[in-house]
Amino acid sequence: MSKQNARLGRAAFVCFAAAVCLLGPCGCGDGRPKRVPVCGQVLIDGEPLKFGHVRFIPEGARASGGRVGPDGRFTLTCFDGEDGAVLGHHRVEVSAGEPIAGGGIRWHAPPKYNRYETSGLEFNINGSTDSLTIKLTWDGGAPFVVEGEEEF
Repeated sequence: MSKQNARLGRAAFVCFAAAVCLLGPCGCGDGRPKRVPVCGQVLIDGEPLKFGHVRFIPEGARASGGRVGPDGRFTLTCFDGEDGAVLGHHRVEVSAGEPIAGGGIRWHAPPKYNRYETSGLEFNINGSTDSLTIKLTWDGGAPFVVEGEEEF
């Protein structure tokens, strides 16, 4: 083997080794923050919320969300599938405004829960859970319909 072929062989090996080192970690994890499975139920005045969407917003990380089913149950998704939520403190929104014909909205829960700034809902996610309960109240009110495109 000539010196030139030996150098080319070493150069090819070095390039291959560098590629393996750079690409190798891609197969171990997705490079995203650690998430844990989170499922639970939304109750309004002790009864399951039958329509809506929940969103958990952590400080400095991607939010997670999930649709509320007719039994009030939800499963959080952060990036894809049912990958849950990042660990830590979360402010929470429950959007329960259902669009209806004519541009109106049927509110299944008070609009104050629609934004984390006004919801008053906060949770710490310290690990996987399937029993997180979000308690809402009408505080003496009841579901209502807003005609047209009024925004809350």
